[in-house]
Amino acid sequence: MEILNIVIILAVLVIITLYKSINIVPQGEEWLVERLGKFSRVLKPGLKLIIPYIETVRQKITTRDIILDIPQQEVITRDNAVILTNAVAFVRVTKPENALYGVEDFRVAIQQLIMTTLRSILGEMTLDEALSNREHIKTKLKDQIIDDVADWGVTVKSVEIQDINPSTSMQASMERQAAAERERRAIETTAEGNKNAAILEADGKLAAAEREAKAQITLANASAEAIKVISENIQDKELPAMFLLGDRYINSLEKISQSNNGKFVIYPADLQSAVKGMLGNVFKK
Repeated sequence: MEILNIVIILAVLVIITLYKSINIVPQGEEWLVERLGKFSRVLKPGLKLIIPYIETVRQKITTRDIILDIPQQEVITRDNAVILTNAVAFVRVTKPENALYGVEDFRVAIQQLIMTTLRSILGEMTLDEALSNREHIKTKLKDQIIDDVADWGVTVKSVEIQDINPSTSMQASMERQAAAERERRAIETTAEGNKNAAILEADGKLAAAEREAKAQITLANASAEAIKVISENIQDKELPAMFLLGDRYINSLEKISQSNNGKFVIYPADLQSAVKGMLGNVFKK
């Protein structure tokens, strides 16, 4: 009976030993084995054997791409603007032993490294540069973290900037600034239009005055020429001037009679004497 119990115990121990020694590593993973507390080797996918009770599987590391979400954070730019930004990183473990023994938690370490580096990069840029140079930020961020991450046995596949937005208070300030800028441009446009209109009006008045002056000169020259011609044909000193003055006087009265405001037009009874009187006053002067 005792022998049977011993056989059963030995069989159980053999089964447990075989169970502990035979391991099946799935595709996409690598297992880290320690022997008596010290790193021994890495188990690749497939059927693997370890020495039970002496060797143990310390960590199972995935070799697939890992997606790390970088939390949103506030960043102050070079021109003291507050922006909110977040990102996502795609990494892959290439040396599982470094990922396990090189840093306490490589996921948290990479997240913190990206957040710190991103703050540093955006802090050297203005708000406009940060909002319009997302591709440049991504490239610079990857270049700055790739060496540090490599020491942890991790390769950075890509880092994508998800959002770069001004903070709520900054957006309100930008909206007020944009409204003020639009108002300023509207005022400038109105002022420019008024100035151009005033210039055009002044140019029109100047042109009209110049033409009026030329017309007066032309009319005076024509009158002088007419007097000269009449004087040459009529040997009378007063008659030519009296004729022209009377002609103009009659034309003026005719224009007054055609005006909408003119109700009555009074002609002198002795038009010739009136004209002659005006002519006499002219010659006296």
